[in-house]
Amino acid sequence: MDLAEYRRAAREWLDANVAIEDPHEFMAKLYDAGYSGITWPAAWGGQGLTQAEEAAFAEVARDYTLPLQRFSIGLGMCGPTVVDRGDDEQRRRWIRPLLRGEEIWCQLFSEPGAGSDVASLQTRAVRDGEGWVVNGQKVWTTNAQYADWGLLLARTNVDAPKHKGLTMFAVNMRHPGVTVRPLRDMTGRAHFNEIFFDDVPIPDTDRIGAVDDGWSVAVTTLLHERLSISAGVGMGGSKGNPTTVEALRERLDTTDPYVRDRLVELHLRTQALHLFNQRLAQETKAGIFPGARGSAAKLLLAELTMFQADLATSLVGPEAALGDTPLAFTFSWAPAMALGGGTNEIMRGIVGDRVLGLPPEPRVDKTVPFKELKVGTQT
Repeated sequence: MDLAEYRRAAREWLDANVAIEDPHEFMAKLYDAGYSGITWPAAWGGQGLTQAEEAAFAEVARDYTLPLQRFSIGLGMCGPTVVDRGDDEQRRRWIRPLLRGEEIWCQLFSEPGAGSDVASLQTRAVRDGEGWVVNGQKVWTTNAQYADWGLLLARTNVDAPKHKGLTMFAVNMRHPGVTVRPLRDMTGRAHFNEIFFDDVPIPDTDRIGAVDDGWSVAVTTLLHERLSISAGVGMGGSKGNPTTVEALRERLDTTDPYVRDRLVELHLRTQALHLFNQRLAQETKAGIFPGARGSAAKLLLAELTMFQADLATSLVGPEAALGDTPLAFTFSWAPAMALGGGTNEIMRGIVGDRVLGLPPEPRVDKTVPFKELKVGTQT
């Protein structure tokens, strides 16, 4: 089937099924129709097609509202990690149910004392016979309230350097001892959660990668995270959450040259990010490791979201931040995009160091007493 026919068939299928409201039913039908896991290996339950088909479906799907948000972490981060770093039995066990929406996943990295510095986490996994017992706390976990499984990074060696004593596990989120507490944010929604683990057992067969080598597995997850966040993997089209351009068109005089210029700038920024994400996705499928450019994509999305929020308030005024509207959601959600998945400052540091090759920032000598600094002198 050529790409034109593939797009036509995808649009016909979406027209016939977009009204399905139950996320699990929709995901199962999406998989059975061949549109979930398009480029994932067929041996583990994917469709085994190429990036061309995936890009073609994504292009068509942008015109629809699809109930995929609760599957986004599994599709964009956890599933790709299992494909890349899991063993064959783990891939057979978890990938197909994930792609059919039978099981939902979340990512359990951040802790109250370990945000951007994930490697400083303190959640412990201790050997117990043939398995492990986990105690600790995670926070800012998206979709944990729906999750059946979680990708858990825990400390297994307290005597090793912080990056060397971590191990990755898949944890059953329905097991007794796992407590999920929603956290409501300024949008009024509660898609973040804090998680508590109290003597939760994990069989060693659910360990992903080698003992104490969890950081290398986490790097794989973080790469997929930044690519999936910037590309909006699993978020499901745009019509159910109108873009800022569409929302602003309804509120403004689009014949005004200034308004038209600002909307064009927003459109160009959006398209530039979309094309950059497509390039990174194509390179990844071709075996070319994007590395720190994934951080650049995530940074670009965060800055685009902030630009949308600033544009809305500058053109519409303070009322753009009020009520249950797309503009108000953009305004209240924008700060989270500058924090989640690594802060903008962290992303700029990674890009400057690993992409641009910039020299390290000079350190300020903080030992000089304040009274010795003379006003008006240059330092």
